[in-house]
Amino acid sequence: MRYIFVLILLMLSITSCYYDRASLVYPQTTCDLTKVTYSISVTGILHASCYSCHSGNASAGGGVVLDNYNALKTYVSNGQLMNSINHTGGIPAMPLSGSQLSSCEISTIQKWISNGTPNN
Repeated sequence: MRYIFVLILLMLSITSCYYDRASLVYPQTTCDLTKVTYSISVTGILHASCYSCHSGNASAGGGVVLDNYNALKTYVSNGQLMNSINHTGGIPAMPLSGSQLSSCEISTIQKWISNGTPNN
């Protein structure tokens, strides 16, 4: 009985000791913000996360349409786009009932806005 107890204690001590390096367990992916464009970068994110509710024929979007440049720019100019995706500003957080966009996706949209919202 004593040997079993020692063996269990030894196994617990061996299996409980491990060394995790955050960079190995959670590898960082790079977020390339050097070539941010409306037509590819921004619409790609919006298509994946927003257009199901906020495109021309969608009825669930509360009248907010984001599927064309001019409509999107309106929500950029009044700050609602960034407030909704950053979950700030007292307006509904988007995507509604979904997880927040990744930090890279938010940075991509912010970079496009910081570049002057070009229609490229």
